[in-house]
Amino acid sequence: MNKQYDNRDIKKLLEIMATLRDSARGCPWDREQTFATIAPYTIEEAYEVADAIERGAVDDLEGELGDLLFQVVFHARMAEEVHAFDFGDVVAGICQKLVRRHPHVFGEVRGLDVAAQSRLWEEIKREERDAAGARGVLDDVPLGLPALSRAAKLGKRAATVGFDWPEIAGVRAKVDEELAELDAALAARAAGSSSAGAPVASAADAAVAADAAVAAEMGDLLFTLANLCRHLDLDPEACVRGANARFEKRFAHVEAGVRAAGGDWQAHDAAALDRLWREAKART
Repeated sequence: MNKQYDNRDIKKLLEIMATLRDSARGCPWDREQTFATIAPYTIEEAYEVADAIERGAVDDLEGELGDLLFQVVFHARMAEEVHAFDFGDVVAGICQKLVRRHPHVFGEVRGLDVAAQSRLWEEIKREERDAAGARGVLDDVPLGLPALSRAAKLGKRAATVGFDWPEIAGVRAKVDEELAELDAALAARAAGSSSAGAPVASAADAAVAADAAVAAEMGDLLFTLANLCRHLDLDPEACVRGANARFEKRFAHVEAGVRAAGGDWQAHDAAALDRLWREAKART
C-alpha cells in the first residue's frame, strides 16, 4: 500500500479492498467474487448484526458492524471496477436521500408529530418511486427480503392506498378464515390419499395438486399472520426468532431431563416427553 492511513479512516478500508481485488497481487478468492456471489454474505452479516443486538452483545456488535461495512465496501469496489459507481457515490446518495426525506429537520417543514412525520416520509418515498418509473404500488418491494418481512411490507405498502383491514379485529377474523381453508385443504388431501381404484397416474397428479393446495393455504395463513403482526406493531421475524429461542431453551430442559434419566430417548414415550416440556414452559 502506497499511502499510510490511520486505521480509523475509511480510506484505509477502501485501500485494503482495492488491494484484495488487485489483479496482480490481490487475493484469488476476493478477485473472483461477483455481486451475486457476495450477496449471500451481505445478508448473513446483516443477520449477525441483528443477532448481536438481540443478545445485547455490544462488544460483538462493533465487530459485526465492521463486517457489514466491509460488505458495502466490497460491492462498491466491484461497481467501481465496471465504472458504475464508487463508494463516494454511495455515501453521497444516502446523504442526499436522508436530507430529502427529512424536510422537518433539514428543510422548512416544522411542527410535525410522529404520525405526521410518518405520513410525510411515505409521501416522499412514493414521489421517489414515481420519479423512478415504478408503475405499481408494490413494484419495488424487495424480493430478497425474508418472506415474513416481505409479507408485512407488502401489506403496509398496499395500506398506503387504502387496501387494508380497518382494524385488528378484521385481520384476526381473516386468520380464522385462512385456518378453515387450510383445514379444508388438509381434509381434501386426506380424502384423496384414502381413495381406492383411481388410475396410478391420475392419483399421483391428484396428490401433487392436493399438496400444492395445502402449501398455498399455509402460505395464505402465514401471510395473514405477518400482517396481524403489522397491525399489532410487531415484527413477524422478531416474533419467530423469539419463538425459536424459547423452543431451544425449553428443548434443552427436555434434553437435560432425558440425560438425567440415563440418556435413552427411546425409554421416554410421548407423555413423558410432554411432561418435561410442560415443566420447561412453566420455567420460561
